[in-house]
Amino acid sequence: MASRWIRWPEPLADAAPTPRGPLAYGGDYNPEQWPREVWLEDARLMAEAGVNLVSIAIFSWARLQPAPDRWDFAWLDDVMEILHSHGIAVDLATATASPPPWLTTAHPEILPVDASGHTLFHGSRQSWSPSSPVYREHSLALVEQMALRYGNHPALAMWHVSNELGCHNALDYSDVAAVAFRGWLETRYATLDELNRAWGTDFWSQRYTGWDQILPPRRSTAFVNPTQQLDFARFSSHQLREQLRAEREILTRITPDVPVTTNFMVMGDTKNMDYTSWAPDVDLVSNDHYVTAADPLSEIELAFSADLVHGIAGGEPWMLMEHSTSAVNWQHVNLAKRPGQMRRNSLSHVAHGADAVCFFQWRQSRAGAEKFHSAMVPHAGTDSALWRSVVSLGADLVALGEIAGSSVVSQTAVLFDWESWWASEIDSHPSNEFRYRSKVLSWYRSLWQAQVGTAVLPAHADLTGYRLVVVPHLYLADAALVARLTAFASAGGTVVITYFSGIADGDDHIHLGGYPGAFRDLLGIRVEEFAPVLPGDVVSLESPLLGAEPTGSGWSEPVGLTDAVAQATFSTGPSAGWPAITRAARGDGAAWYVATDLSDDARAAFVAALLAEADVAPLAVAPAGVELVVRRSTEGAEFLFAVNHTDSSAVVEASGTDLLTGAVHDGTVTVEAAGVVVLRRTTAAR
Repeated sequence: MASRWIRWPEPLADAAPTPRGPLAYGGDYNPEQWPREVWLEDARLMAEAGVNLVSIAIFSWARLQPAPDRWDFAWLDDVMEILHSHGIAVDLATATASPPPWLTTAHPEILPVDASGHTLFHGSRQSWSPSSPVYREHSLALVEQMALRYGNHPALAMWHVSNELGCHNALDYSDVAAVAFRGWLETRYATLDELNRAWGTDFWSQRYTGWDQILPPRRSTAFVNPTQQLDFARFSSHQLREQLRAEREILTRITPDVPVTTNFMVMGDTKNMDYTSWAPDVDLVSNDHYVTAADPLSEIELAFSADLVHGIAGGEPWMLMEHSTSAVNWQHVNLAKRPGQMRRNSLSHVAHGADAVCFFQWRQSRAGAEKFHSAMVPHAGTDSALWRSVVSLGADLVALGEIAGSSVVSQTAVLFDWESWWASEIDSHPSNEFRYRSKVLSWYRSLWQAQVGTAVLPAHADLTGYRLVVVPHLYLADAALVARLTAFASAGGTVVITYFSGIADGDDHIHLGGYPGAFRDLLGIRVEEFAPVLPGDVVSLESPLLGAEPTGSGWSEPVGLTDAVAQATFSTGPSAGWPAITRAARGDGAAWYVATDLSDDARAAFVAALLAEADVAPLAVAPAGVELVVRRSTEGAEFLFAVNHTDSSAVVEASGTDLLTGAVHDGTVTVEAAGVVVLRRTTAAR
């Protein structure tokens, strides 16, 4: 991945005065929904709020190309000039996210099809098949028009490819997709013999004798071939990535100096796009994130997602392209954010490596499916608490300008892998209750609560500099990964691997000889058979490491020891009497194994023991509920973020200058309820 940031336009001498800083602030702007007099008012208000970047033209294809042979750029020309004259930089979308109705009407083969064969018609958004050559041809023609017309415009700061690629159309089972899937498979396997081997097609008489016999994993009479499902997930991510790459190729050919991004969706259960493979195709990583209103610990999921984006970005600063000022429109009950929550959410993203804070959207829509989605300018207008918060946040980001470009500091890491996510949740497994992301998040949550600072890394990431690495439920594992983790432990690191890890290879073929397959030798254990636990049941554990009356759920195993030592034992349940947690000394370090889902209290106690073994201390002394993160500049300055997610003031033992207020603190700092403090301190002060 290239390391390029926003290309800020040269400031205009006659631009409206606006506070400026190296951190980007703004959001999606949809002027086509409003008359021109509102555009002028918007530009004035953007300057008032400190906005320095807006994304435009995201859903404008139907306005820009109202007919196959007709283009209308006059209105967008006007918008670009208005924004430029007010000193607002533009993240210009390629406008390919949703084709206009004339295109899908003329070419219905563009439309995606679900697994049951139902066509998904236009009338919403993203009504296109990622495998459609017709869509590709028309979309790239639009991209070329955009690049030629605006590539030299002084307001242009970056290109925004499509929008949330795959949000609604990632899995397409159409005949068009079937043709593309066969081509992808032929490239991957070269011969039908190799495909038959990888898919294990001698099971259930599925052996293929012609490429034209192969279909996407459409709805069938029973369980569809699991490797076929896994490969279709890979193919689907690949097809969306190919659209990204095709658009980028045109943009970089015509405007080589303008950085290119697209907004990822690292949040919740969005699982169909392997963003680790997409990262090399953008100049800077961008992400959209929305908290789940019903989640009482949504701030931890936010931090997890942000740290995963930072890991995907290779530790480089990244861009928060979208989040919400308050309520969204698509959850079952769309709760408004509590007072101060928008600020905390925004600054938490910054703490975890974001050098840009943007929202969907600038002005709340009067019509359409997202009219009840909050915005920077709400329906109530500027005489509102929300608008005042937007203006205040703009001032905060200017005050934090010196942190731009700094890196997040972490001594612990959690590994995350999209292909293991896909493969571990395929049907006909030992427990179909298993949900990969939520279980990985539970381990991150315990580390977050320990206030130590934790990276979330792709499985292939460099582990240099970390002391403790947690590997939760990494179902797919190869020899290279095992070698890296073995070397990490031997060099003095502490590695923790949980159940259902190392079970299969990249073809979803079981590593034979006993579980946990690829990790048996590293862990010094061998399991003959899984023993999952029924939903609602708990198993009791015995161990001084796990606190009082520890329990587990979801899973158990009769863990046999080769050269590991039992650290906890199942006392009830299907694996009673067998080890539940083991430790194997490896060189100067250790490899641990956990064979159940520990309760929150037991996992917290266990994590405390692991941190002590790995010699990892909290980033500062602070009460529970205070999020602590450190960013460090190349010059050696450290910035401690203390974000108070509680309803009471909290005292943090730390010294430095608060960038948000200018106050100097010696020894302690009080963080008000629902407040944020950002201290500049030198590394020597730690």
